[in-house]
Amino acid sequence: MVKLTHIGAAVVAAALVVGISAVLVQAETLTLVSWGGKMQEANRKAHWGPATEALGIDYVEDTLSNGYADIKVQVEAGAVTWDIVQGGAGEAMRGGADGNVEPIDYSVIDVTHVPENLRNDYCVGMLTYSTMMAYNTDTYGNNGPKTWADFWDVDKFPGARSMRARPAGNLEFALIADGVPMDKVYDVLSSDGGIERALDKMREIVPHVAVWWSSGAHHAQLMKDGEVDMSTGWNGRFSGAIDDGANAALNFNQGQIAFDCYYVPKGAPNKDMAMKLIGEMTKPIYQANLTKYIAYGPTNMEAFEIGVITPEVAASLPSSPANAKIQFVNDAEWWRINGARAEEMFDEMMTE
Repeated sequence: MVKLTHIGAAVVAAALVVGISAVLVQAETLTLVSWGGKMQEANRKAHWGPATEALGIDYVEDTLSNGYADIKVQVEAGAVTWDIVQGGAGEAMRGGADGNVEPIDYSVIDVTHVPENLRNDYCVGMLTYSTMMAYNTDTYGNNGPKTWADFWDVDKFPGARSMRARPAGNLEFALIADGVPMDKVYDVLSSDGGIERALDKMREIVPHVAVWWSSGAHHAQLMKDGEVDMSTGWNGRFSGAIDDGANAALNFNQGQIAFDCYYVPKGAPNKDMAMKLIGEMTKPIYQANLTKYIAYGPTNMEAFEIGVITPEVAASLPSSPANAKIQFVNDAEWWRINGARAEEMFDEMMTE
């Protein structure tokens, strides 16, 4: 009788523990972080909300101010509050090298249909975007610049230019304008004098750049206001400007495909669940649905095959087969290794 009583008490205690554990699991709340604005709204509608609901967890949001620098501050202070961050592949790789980003647990993330150049040891691609050119149709009609050589040709295409006030993208486009094939750009940049060759080509266009943009909102507004005749920039921002009435056209030819990814800061409060959530959001349905809210492409190529993305929408996405084949992929590892030196040399050129 005593044994039965003890067993009964043990069963009740065990049930209480299980019940409490279930409540704790149900109450697990992850902090998800992006850049705010239209991007974060798209994340919320296509990824964060549906995926957390599917896993039965809760989430709260935060926004980045300074990208990877924000994560570094948290980790070095031993006060990490974020679980998943959206950022560039290069910053995630840098964070991994610095010991500030967790390695991705690929045992819980299916990347069968995610190309290798759209993921790495420290982050999984969640969207693709293109840095490309757009031009003012009031100025050029439908006969605007088609290549980077055209962008550099101020006689054939007179007008005000705008470019990013950083070397990323600019160096690659300068080499292509100088005759380097897209698939050889990083070979040339890695060679002796490669960065200087790109900067020499940049020196030709610098006098014709009316505005050096610093953000996606900036270059989109320039095109919307007709302040410049052509600009480099991000396809999603350009598409948004066109939707808002900008008289502009996009050109994916010779564009640079890059990807934003989800990564987990070192010491994240809910690391294991964060990895599972990334795995959920990598599924094709979530990535296909993101295209309903912002003109960035999926990294899971199966997203193009499930009937959500129409041919018309696919034509506007960087990673669609038709657009991907006329572009090149950003080499995040090259920028991780050489970025600081390239930035320094670029800044020196800009102050000459």
